[in-house]
Amino acid sequence: MEELGFADTPIGEITLRRRYDLVTKQDVFEVKLNDEWLMSSQFTAAEIELAHLGLARLEANTSLPADAVATPRFDVAVGGLGLGYTAAAALEHDSVGGLVVVELVAPLIEWHERNLVPASAALTGDNRCGFQLGDFFAMSYGEGYDASAPGRLFDAVLLDIDHSPTHLLADGSEGFYGVAGMSAVAAQLRAGGVYAMWSNDPPEAAYMAILGQVFTDVEAEVITFDNPLQGRDATATVYVATKHP
Repeated sequence: MEELGFADTPIGEITLRRRYDLVTKQDVFEVKLNDEWLMSSQFTAAEIELAHLGLARLEANTSLPADAVATPRFDVAVGGLGLGYTAAAALEHDSVGGLVVVELVAPLIEWHERNLVPASAALTGDNRCGFQLGDFFAMSYGEGYDASAPGRLFDAVLLDIDHSPTHLLADGSEGFYGVAGMSAVAAQLRAGGVYAMWSNDPPEAAYMAILGQVFTDVEAEVITFDNPLQGRDATATVYVATKHP
């Protein structure tokens, strides 16, 4: 085990580690907050699908010919940088013209800027991508996700911060997944824009109902992926919803 970074943050002690996994025979990068494991490069399928499902919905909503979708035109905000897999997957879409990644923990941004994790180069090497230090939840209720352009609207918001709408990472998102919080996110979207969220838990009917009060075409996609540590499949959920035109 190698410690690549350590820092005290507003939400606790955060550590970036690299270890060699004897099962998969690959390096694994992990982030730990206090005593809790937050993210691992070993399990990224759902985080990647968060971007692909959200942007596929957005591209479908445009009703443009297939050859026109590749024209960079969409502004995308990602809530939560993590190890960068959601943001990197979003940049695989040529339709994305600008990407703002909002992250509360400054050391995570610094570690990416130093290219300490595998996805870093895809982010720092793409001039469409920028990091925004800030509280995603507070910014949702305020002037948006780009401090340099207050009031800037986005075509998609991809959220991967809390473990689920009911399993929260920190107190800052308390109450956010109700109607008021989801309405705040919708206010940051252009008409026809897309909100998508990753969750480590199965689909929650109560959250689906809340999304249905704010958005249209609400879906919960269950993502299945291999868990080599347990020798079985694991699942996560991606919620996808569209702002009223």
